[in-house]
Amino acid sequence: MGLRLFVVRHAQTDWNRERRYQGWQDSPLSEVGRGQAAAVARALQDGKLDAVYSSPLRRAVTTAEAIAAPHGLPVRVEEAFREIGFGAWEGLTLEEAQQRYPDETRHWNERPHEALPPGGEALGDVRRRVLAGLEELRAEHDGGSICLVTHGVPARLLILEVLGLDLSRIWAVHVATTGISELEFRADWTALHRMNTLTHLEAGPSAR
Repeated sequence: MGLRLFVVRHAQTDWNRERRYQGWQDSPLSEVGRGQAAAVARALQDGKLDAVYSSPLRRAVTTAEAIAAPHGLPVRVEEAFREIGFGAWEGLTLEEAQQRYPDETRHWNERPHEALPPGGEALGDVRRRVLAGLEELRAEHDGGSICLVTHGVPARLLILEVLGLDLSRIWAVHVATTGISELEFRADWTALHRMNTLTHLEAGPSAR
């Protein structure tokens, strides 16, 4: 037995479009994001899902609600899958953060596994809470298929885990807004069936 996990990054917010650090800030979906959420919901409506989980942040919950609706499922909120806390960078654009915190942002870009955003979370700490959440999902849904709506960093961490890669490789993985990754976890092996598929967005404009 095992768990088949569809990992979806939340739909676009205005802060995504403006390239701002969001972290724990509770930004809502943009107009484009609402369209993306509807599109990813259509992409996942025909497969069987036993549960839909979400980070507690509004942009993830709203996306998860769209996915859950065709299945008649409630959204189950799990704190473990909240985005990394960016501390003092939250609300700043990438350029603003680089200007104010040049050494720290360079460290984050070049050696993320050793970086610590001022007032934020270390990547290793985020990995521990994400993997603890994953273990709970595996225990509760052994043999099932579920969807998890989360954020850029937790989604990358789950993909690294299934591929057996360490934290230093996190920027080798790209996850776009409403990108779908399909992961399988079994007792003796793991598999990545697809990563960051975006065909559901091809019918209209999207911000990635």
